[in-house]
Amino acid sequence: MEEKIIKVIEKIKPYINMDGGDIEFIKYEDGYVYVKMFGACVHCPSQKETLNDGLFHFLKEEIPEVKGVINTSN
Repeated sequence: MEEKIIKVIEKIKPYINMDGGDIEFIKYEDGYVYVKMFGACVHCPSQKETLNDGLFHFLKEEIPEVKGVINTSN
């Protein structure tokens, strides 16, 4: 499961990097993916959209068991 999640994160990572941010997979537990945001993403007002509309959307397409994404940076 973790390998699938990491592959999805790696697909969106370049877009996050282009805006001066970064994202790291922390763990998968009880259906939730825990990530940590870095750089410009930490204080970005669009952070929730990136996680919910971006990452969660792509994760859900590839891994239907995923219930949500939790940012551990906050």
